[in-house]
Amino acid sequence: MSFRGVIFDLDGTLADTLADIAACGNHALAAFDRPPLPRDRYRYLAGQGARYLVREALGAPDDDPRVERGLALFRAYQLEHGMDLTRPYPGVPELLDELVRRGVRLAVLSNKPHAATVAMIAARFARWPFDAVRGHREGEPLKPDPAGALAIARELGLSPSAWLFVGDTRVDMLTARAAGMRAIGALWGFRDAEELRAAGADALIAAPGELLRELE
Repeated sequence: MSFRGVIFDLDGTLADTLADIAACGNHALAAFDRPPLPRDRYRYLAGQGARYLVREALGAPDDDPRVERGLALFRAYQLEHGMDLTRPYPGVPELLDELVRRGVRLAVLSNKPHAATVAMIAARFARWPFDAVRGHREGEPLKPDPAGALAIARELGLSPSAWLFVGDTRVDMLTARAAGMRAIGALWGFRDAEELRAAGADALIAAPGELLRELE
């Protein structure tokens, strides 16, 4: 087996979180008497960090005080209700079972706030032994900066070339390429094949089980 570890994105890759992301975003908007955005709009707001999502949903500059207040509302609501409708994508549990059986190291790297990332893995993916779970912490770079991916590789003692990086957005593909990992685009997530290819995906997979062929 050529690859010994897999780093997964979370939203749109392991878990179908779109409905809950939209609910959190629209909760923040409601505090400013703003109308809710359609759920599909959040496909393109998610994945680049909570601040980006709130700022773009509000249509406000980054220094607008509404952004900080909206971000606080978003994060608080996410911790309380961010998993109300979230479930693993079909085929993901079976994939994780097989990866564990094969002794593959498992990790998560998300631009979702760290507390929410850890909570979701504990609530929806507790039966699988993830060796590292990293969300975004204030003061640390977001993906596509490769720092988080490289930190996971160091922590688990595997060179970057031993990892597959699986995600559903251009941000994930750019992260993988910058970290020297094989970039695998998940077509069941929030974005399409065109975006993933343009961002440098080494391979595209249409269902979770197809990842197994990429291990060889």
